[in-house]
Amino acid sequence: MGKRIRTYGWWGLLASALVVTGCDEAPSANRQEDSCAEPMSLRVQVVSSDGARIQGATVTATNLESNVSITGVTDDRGITTAINEHLAPSPIRVMATAGSHVTAAQRVEWTCDACHCTPVPAELTLELQD
Repeated sequence: MGKRIRTYGWWGLLASALVVTGCDEAPSANRQEDSCAEPMSLRVQVVSSDGARIQGATVTATNLESNVSITGVTDDRGITTAINEHLAPSPIRVMATAGSHVTAAQRVEWTCDACHCTPVPAELTLELQD
């Protein structure tokens, strides 16, 4: 009888371990991703007056009501996606600089739903002025 209790004891321990491991926070194919977690971004490309993509340009977006800003730097393709919906829902002014060159400011609006604010337009190309 003692052996039978030990056998059931091990099975019970194994069964409880399986139940506990099913309750962790590990990724699962059946779990839904929170689509609202990742902020929507504005894609900004900076080019020279002759159309060459500018790496390392500083792009700044400023909320026109709160005056809060976000700044990003363009990658090797002349693109940054650092400007995001954290500046929404008020309109923003976006401009870029590279050395002594500057772009004209562009205005971007936001269209918001329960989950995100999407920039309008979704992409900007800013041209550095000579």
